[in-house]
Amino acid sequence: MPLLYSRVCLHSVNSLQKFTAHLHSADQMWDSIRRIPYSTPGRWVQVLDLSELLTELDSSAYYAVNALLAQLFPLLPFLAKLTLYSGFLLSRRALASLTHRDGSSNIRVLAGIHYDPFIYSAVATGEDPFVQLLRVCVNLEILEVTGVGLDDTDLESHFDNTESIKTPHIAAPLYLPYLRSLTLLSMPSSLLMYALLHSPLPRLWALSLTPYDDIPFPASLSSLFLETHGQHLRTISLFTPKSWPTPYHSSPTTILYTSPHLKHLSLEYPLPALTITFQTPLIGVSSPLILPLQILSISRPSSDFWATLEKLLPFLPSLQVIRMRDVWWLRHGMTSRAQEAGIQGEMREWDRRLTQRGIRLLDGNWKDSRGA
Repeated sequence: MPLLYSRVCLHSVNSLQKFTAHLHSADQMWDSIRRIPYSTPGRWVQVLDLSELLTELDSSAYYAVNALLAQLFPLLPFLAKLTLYSGFLLSRRALASLTHRDGSSNIRVLAGIHYDPFIYSAVATGEDPFVQLLRVCVNLEILEVTGVGLDDTDLESHFDNTESIKTPHIAAPLYLPYLRSLTLLSMPSSLLMYALLHSPLPRLWALSLTPYDDIPFPASLSSLFLETHGQHLRTISLFTPKSWPTPYHSSPTTILYTSPHLKHLSLEYPLPALTITFQTPLIGVSSPLILPLQILSISRPSSDFWATLEKLLPFLPSLQVIRMRDVWWLRHGMTSRAQEAGIQGEMREWDRRLTQRGIRLLDGNWKDSRGA
């Protein structure tokens, strides 16, 4: 029945083996005389979710799973959404089977993709294999990719490795006219990022990016990416995936100027000293600059950032909410001394000041000090 196969979520390697074998046997018995475009039930699968399966894998099972995926992808011509685990690296063979199969243009969502720029650039004889995949996914709407990050202890070797992609050759810009949401985490630079940087993304309105403003070009493309594609963005989330220890890098201070149409901005620690430049007004933006920002998210309040925010508030007349992502209000019933101490005291001081300006202060659960 099509309903049973339209959304497939697999939780074990054994399930993946059985599912692949079932679709392969059905494909072997396919009769083209019936004039059905592709064999069933493979043609019924529209969503494939392997995120829970891949979290349980050890290194010895990676080869087996990649081999199964290389067999499975060509049997899913109408696959629209593929979700993997961000720690699982697709092999070049599995990527090729996903790229060169029938129906690649049907893909709308690629999520949980793990990308290692140095492995792919080392094994690829021509264009980066993941860039080749995006070249045929012309109807892609959502793309979520996580890189390998940047180890501060190996910063010099990272600069050496990026010499090969300082001015990389791309055959042509990517054609992604429907891409509306893009996530590039733990990726200071890569051939994939370079290809997206030099491709028109006319409908891109939401971007999640790990900031690396303190690392110069070409080792980092993040700030240049924001400058290039920031004009039409409505949502920007600067986020660093948590690890131990978590290497935080600075964010660009001019993000409100390069992305003047933002409605939601989420900043990463350390909080930047945001500025608004007036020397060269952008096209379509009047001076003085009045920004439509409605929601500002930060990790936690600080007296240093309040000084920055207070200077910006006259240019943010539409600001309605400031959210503290990593802190929460104390539950009701706690003593007044506890509620005024440390971070809670700072939050309550911010709440008092912002309430006078008609702005709500919310915690990580999107609740105000009254629990609403």
